[in-house]
Amino acid sequence: MEFNWSEVALGTAKELKEKIIPLFGTKKAGENVGTNVSGDVTKYVDKVAEDIILKRLVPLGVNVVSEEVGAIDNGSDYTVVVDPLDGSYNFSVGIPIFAFSMGVFKGKKPVYGAIYEFLTKNFYEAKPGEGAYLNGGRIRVNEPEPGKEALSFYTRGRCLGLVRKVKRVRVLGAIAVELAYVARGSLDGVFDIRNYVRPTDVAAGVLLVREAGGIVTDERGREFEVKLSATEKTNVIAVANERLLKTILEVIESGP
Repeated sequence: MEFNWSEVALGTAKELKEKIIPLFGTKKAGENVGTNVSGDVTKYVDKVAEDIILKRLVPLGVNVVSEEVGAIDNGSDYTVVVDPLDGSYNFSVGIPIFAFSMGVFKGKKPVYGAIYEFLTKNFYEAKPGEGAYLNGGRIRVNEPEPGKEALSFYTRGRCLGLVRKVKRVRVLGAIAVELAYVARGSLDGVFDIRNYVRPTDVAAGVLLVREAGGIVTDERGREFEVKLSATEKTNVIAVANERLLKTILEVIESGP
């Protein structure tokens, strides 16, 4: 069975928006209601969002990998790797940077990716070989001048020397959004070397960056592969070009 993944993604995102935006910035949104399959805290808004996702996706008969519930195997050729609300901490404390992220795989190959920013209504999509799009318009990564790059950089003390090699370092707290911003050229790179990133966080964004002309690797510079798992944690580097990737890898290799 074939699906119109764009309709599935946008319809799901709009329903999520209707149900969760009234919770934005409220104490209720941030209430701890349990732990997810990775052992991380599940917030009330995460549970609300995932319940909506499952009600939409499970009846399609596809396999689902989601941050809170884990993996649901329906024996389908298709697996939907989804984060109903990437940036749930931002959401719960009133920071307007968060999004819905959905990556679709046939077997182990990506076939579609979508990210939807609830407040701006920005809808990013990508298909292998067909490019990356924002609200229907083609997007490309930026080509920054050396030393003028703007990066989002997640670390626990590693590679701090990198701040002297680029112009701006910032952390937005929602890596799906940050990957979308790399794809559209608003950031030149994002990387997380805390061994913390989960496939649900990046399944859509990895495809977006690649289809926008960027590069996505692990911390050793090897091609990044999205695992169809809700529990695996890893590192990821997504950048606009080879030169910036080389700079980051050199800093990683030069010290702790």
